[in-house]
Amino acid sequence: MGPDYLVMEYIEGTPLKGPMPPEEAVRVALEIAGALQAAHSAGIVHRDLKPANILLTRSGVKLLDFGLAQIQQITAGDATVIQTQAGEILGTAGYMAPEQIHGQPVDARTDIFSFGVVLYGMLSGRRAFAGETAISTMARILHTEPGPLEAPPELARVVTRCLRKSASDRFQSMAEVITALEAVKPAPEAERNPSIAVLPFANMSGDKDNEYFSDGLAEEILNALTKLPGLKVVARTSAFAFKGKNEDIRGIGETLGATHVLEGSVRKSGNRVRITAQLISIADGCHLWSERYDREMTDIFAIQDEISEAIVAVLRLKLASPANQSAVRRPVDPAAFEAYLRGRYFWNKRTESDLNKSIEYFNRALVLEPAYALAYAGLADAFVMLGVFGLRAPSDVYPKANAAALRALELDETMAEAYDSLGHVKAALNWDLPGAEQDYKRAVELNPSYSTARRGYGYILSLMQRHEEAIALMKLARDLDPLSVSVNAFLGLVYMKARQYDQSIAASRAAVELDQNNPQGHWILARALDAANQLSEALSEAEKAASLSAGSQPYTGHLGYAYARIGDRDRALEIVRQMLELAKTRYVSAYYLGLTYASLGEPDSAMEWLEKAYEERNARLLEVFDPAFDSLRSDVRFQDLVRRIGLPT
Repeated sequence: MGPDYLVMEYIEGTPLKGPMPPEEAVRVALEIAGALQAAHSAGIVHRDLKPANILLTRSGVKLLDFGLAQIQQITAGDATVIQTQAGEILGTAGYMAPEQIHGQPVDARTDIFSFGVVLYGMLSGRRAFAGETAISTMARILHTEPGPLEAPPELARVVTRCLRKSASDRFQSMAEVITALEAVKPAPEAERNPSIAVLPFANMSGDKDNEYFSDGLAEEILNALTKLPGLKVVARTSAFAFKGKNEDIRGIGETLGATHVLEGSVRKSGNRVRITAQLISIADGCHLWSERYDREMTDIFAIQDEISEAIVAVLRLKLASPANQSAVRRPVDPAAFEAYLRGRYFWNKRTESDLNKSIEYFNRALVLEPAYALAYAGLADAFVMLGVFGLRAPSDVYPKANAAALRALELDETMAEAYDSLGHVKAALNWDLPGAEQDYKRAVELNPSYSTARRGYGYILSLMQRHEEAIALMKLARDLDPLSVSVNAFLGLVYMKARQYDQSIAASRAAVELDQNNPQGHWILARALDAANQLSEALSEAEKAASLSAGSQPYTGHLGYAYARIGDRDRALEIVRQMLELAKTRYVSAYYLGLTYASLGEPDSAMEWLEKAYEERNARLLEVFDPAFDSLRSDVRFQDLVRRIGLPT
């Protein structure tokens, strides 16, 4: 026998080192995160992630030295962990997580801490925890925080969360890390097209009730700018998230991914307005243009045009064609415009009483200006929201939404908002998914910056089982509206429908973190966790959603399902009883009763209520491919229902 040999692969490349430009650091970090996610999916925790074990090659990043890696062996609750021998410390000082230093069990979150240390070094060129000895370095990890990073705020927040001392406070999976990095991924400045965020204008009037006017004016300018070719416009939800916050303009621009920010103020007194506006470059913080207008209310549309034209001149954009100019939509009567702005102000609040107020104001605008296309589009949006939230019967609101949207398009065929409403009605009332797809597609063509239409389009594609297209569209919507709870939550929803549960949970958690008090984020996170069979946390999120929404649908309906899923039959049936009692005085969705009975293992009752949901044209039936209905999948009655709805089989 000859001598033994150890044959190892030769990999040509260079070790990882910083500092790097943020865009380069994010690109490399995403490759590292992807490799770690693959390892974690195979049940492997690296336990020694550090720059020396990361090689940059021509073909991409290579992770090296899995000598300390270990297969996950012990399950504790929902987390799979690795148990080392008592007091055993494995790893490299400076990159170990606190639980490694304490010799405690480790899991994927341990690698996430080390990943945060690596990313900190990539951005800064220095160690996050640098002591003179290994002992002092580990002491810093346990008791101190690293110095501040000179990086885009959203990227710095990713690093900070990775480096939380407690594993439960970090990202819970590499999928969550990847989602967070993708959301802040900056493009090189040379490749970035002009983009703008229009912040809510400050209300300088003595009357706080004039807030509707300052908000509405900023929103109208934002909408006008979406018509300009080559200009990316950050969606209202994200731009208005900074309302009332005294934050640095450059930080706001970087957070929103905008190259420019427009801010201003409005003082309204009687029939006179004073408007100031200034355009700021995020690159250097310089004011590129500013102006003050003292005019009569009759000049308000001319002021909007002047502001838009000034931005066009500064950014050297092409003017939109006359057919796409927002002037064709504008009323002659300023009082109608004010009524429309009040309608939008209340519509944006999204409660039942506020939606009813918005309808009142949109109708008031139409009394003053019967051919006001924007007011008809507002009516369509309001009726759609009443249907979406289950506040009124589909047969009541969707035909009204359809009529209002069609009338808006008769008056202005370029109105993306109306096509968005039509798409929803075709899917929700008629179950015409191909028709809905065409309407959403047209809305996006007319207004590429309209994130709401991209969100609706992506959702429809997910219902049609075209999951990769749906996810891509949702990511584009998120790029336009990064701080929107709804857009981030719907990204989690389409991941769930694609049965990509790690990504679904990560995106849904990102939505919750944007606003802990928004029930929608908790509701969709509950659905994502339920689909992944993480039932205790799913119930906790469902309870939060129901509580924050003051018990409204769809959150209470889902709570009954969540109780049934954990086997708490009594509480599930109590929710059913409450819904049936409420149904004596107002509309209650039959869909949620069917969903709860399906989870209780009562297929006959489930199908009875699902048939009633079919009769009332309940849009939630479009979600019958969700994992929540797997227990009914083989029931021929359920299969017939899916066929009648017209979904792909």
